[in-house]
Amino acid sequence: MFWAGLLLLPVRAVGGEAAVVAASAPLETSVTIYRAPDDRFGAAATDARNPPRWLQGYALISEVRDIDLPAGPAVIRFPGVAAGMLAESVIVSGLPTGVREKNLDALALSPRHLYAGWFGRPVTLRRQDPATGKTREERAVIRSAPDGGAIVETDHGFEAMTCGPFSDSIAYPGVPEGLFASPTLSIATDAPAPAHVRVRLAYLAWDYDWRADYVLKLAPDLRHATLSAWVTLASADVTSFPHTMAAVVAGKPHFSETRDRRDDDGDLTYQCFPRATPSPPIVAPPPPVIAMAVPAPMARAEIMVTAMRKAVVAEAEDLGDLKLYRLPLPTMVAARGQKQVALFEPRPIAVEVLHTAALDALIGQGPARLMVRTRNRKAEGLGLALPGGRVRVLLDRGAGALVVGEGALDDRALGDRVDIGTAQTPHVTVRQIVTHRRKDGRMMAVTVSNANPFAIRFEGTFRQTPSAAIRDSSAPLGLQDGHRVWALAVPARGRVTLHYRLTDD
Repeated sequence: MFWAGLLLLPVRAVGGEAAVVAASAPLETSVTIYRAPDDRFGAAATDARNPPRWLQGYALISEVRDIDLPAGPAVIRFPGVAAGMLAESVIVSGLPTGVREKNLDALALSPRHLYAGWFGRPVTLRRQDPATGKTREERAVIRSAPDGGAIVETDHGFEAMTCGPFSDSIAYPGVPEGLFASPTLSIATDAPAPAHVRVRLAYLAWDYDWRADYVLKLAPDLRHATLSAWVTLASADVTSFPHTMAAVVAGKPHFSETRDRRDDDGDLTYQCFPRATPSPPIVAPPPPVIAMAVPAPMARAEIMVTAMRKAVVAEAEDLGDLKLYRLPLPTMVAARGQKQVALFEPRPIAVEVLHTAALDALIGQGPARLMVRTRNRKAEGLGLALPGGRVRVLLDRGAGALVVGEGALDDRALGDRVDIGTAQTPHVTVRQIVTHRRKDGRMMAVTVSNANPFAIRFEGTFRQTPSAAIRDSSAPLGLQDGHRVWALAVPARGRVTLHYRLTDD
């Protein structure tokens, strides 16, 4: 597979032709991945049914390399950088005279560009008979641009590929000049004397992402639970970074980019009338982006680095207002791959199980939703920063665990309340009606019915209704996050009703 270099503008020789120097392979590498700015949980990268074309997060990549720098003007090439590099973000430290030219050429070698690069030049046309499976080759010249039909000229005249009875493909005799086997960054320098230097290359690259996943296993008493968590790193880039120090950053750093990403995806599709039959060339395009799979619940022994029997746990560090989770051992950030590591050891925590409902827009009857609540404090067994992520809630039944539902939590700092909403429950229902209308508002009645053989805790929230609009309630209402909330205990197989007046204030 061949890819275009992330080339800079052509270098003009200063007092002679510029020498071309290749930097060594990376001696040290670190990859720090930031989440997609508009995706709290990495959900856009985890839908296996509709995988995205690209991951929406980005990474800060740092590499240490050696260079034998000649005197005078030179072009230094760094092969094996990330294909999603934002070249304007590149910082090279350690050079004696700095960087003279740095610019991005967006042209990438792909089936489309390879086809376009051989326009008007001879190639080998391979034709396979689908009936017999036999392949024959003949000389051809590409006579069309890559958009639309692929037209070639053979000894028989002009032909549209794949429009006949054969399955056609193209074998190219080589790679056009200026294209490389791996993504390559080139910079121009002008050193006063030759030197052996060690430089650090740092840059941003997109097409990365990460997510956090939790498993909360409730004890039968519904007051205790075990919480475990792990982080999934994902790369949709074509470059692998072996033996690298990896980390992820939780929080919401400011990042904006106005330019379009990969308007030309580089794919080549042969078209003809009346049918269009895709037929990849010999140099095949890269495989589709791997979606970050939704992980199944994992016990501690299952969250392992390959060939190790001890769980590898990410180490948390403060990064200003953000939180950095660093993998303690070098690892492989594989091209179009994923890696999982434990976020923290499974730990027992204290919880409260309650039922909730949003009362703002509820007219009629509906089921309540089961919620698990705890506090991010050491007293409850936590006391550590929790990155937002999906939470799978299980109920321990002795011989096995029953899936209760799946919820989510946002980023939670120390001391925060942690609410995990899960599935709706048919055993607790909420019914709200307008009993009558008056000039000063509507009289409302909310009834909570509990069909369980045990008492439950219930919270009804008014998140969209101004507090001043709720008057004359038959029971006291509390405040939670600035909103009115009706909190109560509902007896076993019982019901409780709240009356209040809703004004237009």
